[in-house]
Amino acid sequence: MSHELTEVEINKIKEEIEYRQQTVTPNCIAEVQRTRALGDLSENDEYRSAKRELNRNYSRIRYLKGILENAVVVTYQSDDDSIGLFDHVTFHDEDYDEDRTVTIVTPLRHDILNDRISKDSPLGKALIGHKVGDRIKIDVNETSSYFIEILSLEKGTDDDSLRIN
Repeated sequence: MSHELTEVEINKIKEEIEYRQQTVTPNCIAEVQRTRALGDLSENDEYRSAKRELNRNYSRIRYLKGILENAVVVTYQSDDDSIGLFDHVTFHDEDYDEDRTVTIVTPLRHDILNDRISKDSPLGKALIGHKVGDRIKIDVNETSSYFIEILSLEKGTDDDSLRIN
């Protein structure tokens, strides 16, 4: 399975790998060595905790390297008046009778709690390519859907302020 990544995402992943290899790994190894010296390993919770943290770090590095190995570099561009990636969209949700503003992002940067919606989510897929004033049906699944109306669009750019999940 390939991952569609922007140049910014690839650079951020490479930076995180380097940081984990150059800084986090040596710190974790030093902590493992320090706690190992505390005595009986069968009852040493600090040692087990340090080993778990080292293994989590190695796991994250493997995960990030796997993403890079299967990366497909993409660029996203949209017309000035249609919704594209990294754009900020305000819409009216007819079911809840409320307005909401979201940013369309790549799957690696989605953060629902901060209104960053993946382009691959039902809402993201439905918004891409539409324009202000459009009324759109969002199909959540085979039996559930809702309608929104696009109120405004602010064009965005791919920047490195959005963290990688």
